[in-house]
Amino acid sequence: MAANSKTDMDQNQLVELVKHLKRSNAALQAEIDMCERYAETFFETASEMEMATSPGRKTKVRTPERQQLLTLKQKCDVAQSVLKQMTKDLKRAKDHSERELDNYKATLEEADIHLAEVKKECCQFDHDICKALRDKKCLTMTAEKVIRYIEDKIRAKENLIEKLHRKNTALLEHKKKLQVKLQQQEEMCEGLTVLDLEQLKLENLKTRKRLDELNLEHLDLKLLAANTFQALNSNKKKLLTLKHESDVLSSDIALRMKLLVKIEDETKQAEEERNKAEALNGKLRGQLASYHVPHVLQYIKVKESHSQLQKSVKEWERKVEIAEMALKTYTKSWDKLRIAAGARPVPARHAAIDSGLYGF
Repeated sequence: MAANSKTDMDQNQLVELVKHLKRSNAALQAEIDMCERYAETFFETASEMEMATSPGRKTKVRTPERQQLLTLKQKCDVAQSVLKQMTKDLKRAKDHSERELDNYKATLEEADIHLAEVKKECCQFDHDICKALRDKKCLTMTAEKVIRYIEDKIRAKENLIEKLHRKNTALLEHKKKLQVKLQQQEEMCEGLTVLDLEQLKLENLKTRKRLDELNLEHLDLKLLAANTFQALNSNKKKLLTLKHESDVLSSDIALRMKLLVKIEDETKQAEEERNKAEALNGKLRGQLASYHVPHVLQYIKVKESHSQLQKSVKEWERKVEIAEMALKTYTKSWDKLRIAAGARPVPARHAAIDSGLYGF
């Protein structure tokens, strides 16, 4: 047990020693990094000075033969020098990032302005054209009208660009005149005071600023005109597609109208047949309502009477057949007798009358 506890104490001491060495190594590594940074800065400055004093000559850095430790004052000087250099680098990076941020902000503002103008144009186009096309009363609007509308918009933008360009040219000419006048006044020094010169410089700065704004506006309008022309081509393609779809729908509507007329005619005919069937149904229902079933005995008597009549008819038909056969026989015999007597044959009707057999 004592040996185990001693081993644990040794391990704890070793762990603490390792941690202490790590902290010491980290501090030494930080000092080494700082010294290397200072040495790089020092050598760069020395090489620049050497090249400035004797160009074309290489600088040789002497390395100490034996290791020398820095004093506390030297370490403080090195740390202050490195701190100043890091402060300068940080300030330089901050200035660079601020310039980049300003550029990005200006780009975003320009993009927002362009986006607002595009949205404005889209809303106006939707209000003037798309809303009219969606309205059923304005279906007669053709593609030429839409193209003419967009061309008018582009022409108006071009006129505005031309107007701003002329204004920009006039301001440039005015700027040149003012510069010439200022140069002449500076050369001649006639009655110009320091206050007048400052006023002219302020006016010059304002004019330059205004000129830069107009140039930016001119570029924005050019970009907007290009975007508008691209949107015009896209809308032309969409308009042709919609026109083709409209023609297809018109033909489909015409076919469906013909089919509707045919269906209406068939509906009318079916309605007439239904009216006839209803009338016949009403008539049959009336007959059915007025129909009375006879009594059973009466029905049996009628049925028996009907059977007797059918039997009597059959008997009379049989008698008629026998009479006709007898008539034919007597007619033939009578004809033979008349022929034998030299007379013409007599029709069967007259022969029957003469023989008295027709009324049998």
